[in-house]
Amino acid sequence: MYGDSATVRRILKDSGDTWAVVGLSNNTARAAYGVAEVLRRFGKRVVPVHPKAEAVAGEQGYASLADIPFPVDVVDVFVNSALAGQVVDEAVGIGAKAVWFQLGVVDEAAYDRAREAGVEMVMDRCPAIEIPQLD
Repeated sequence: MYGDSATVRRILKDSGDTWAVVGLSNNTARAAYGVAEVLRRFGKRVVPVHPKAEAVAGEQGYASLADIPFPVDVVDVFVNSALAGQVVDEAVGIGAKAVWFQLGVVDEAAYDRAREAGVEMVMDRCPAIEIPQLD
């Protein structure tokens, strides 16, 4: 398991409220859209990161993490595992406090790089499942 319960709790409660969701677009059928809704319901600011850089739910979108002109606390990753490692490197580069790989997204080398850089990380879990379970 990559991300024990204590790490999950720290990311959800203590890492900050600005979440960049990589892969978020206005496609309501995609999992990223539903997870973003849950995060917003729990008080998180959700910043869309998608090549189209489209606004989602009134929040300006950006084509990459590096394009976001303000600090990002957590990077939530909805890209396939083959692309996820690059996102970790970008998240470390912008000074994110944590990275969260969604269900099915696994890259052990990227996990190790994040942890070595001092960035908290959870892999193959979903914050929309975890956050309602917090007290």
